[in-house]
Amino acid sequence: MSKLKLGPLADDKPVKVSLELPAALHRDLVAYAEALARETGQPAADPVRLIAPMLERFIATDRGFPKTRRAANTK
Repeated sequence: MSKLKLGPLADDKPVKVSLELPAALHRDLVAYAEALARETGQPAADPVRLIAPMLERFIATDRGFPKTRRAANTK
């Protein structure tokens, strides 16, 4: 079994955001939540709770983002 990029979800106070997802992406989030539950031994999370950690992980691993952010802050 492969290791998922996300670990257990933090229990932080959320900020409410509304968005529409394509049905295929929602199905993938449901499947990912189920796989994460199996891997961590925790109950399956609401798939919507995966969006923030996935975005955080994406931003943290985007090697071009820190350079772009620094350049924007120097202007």
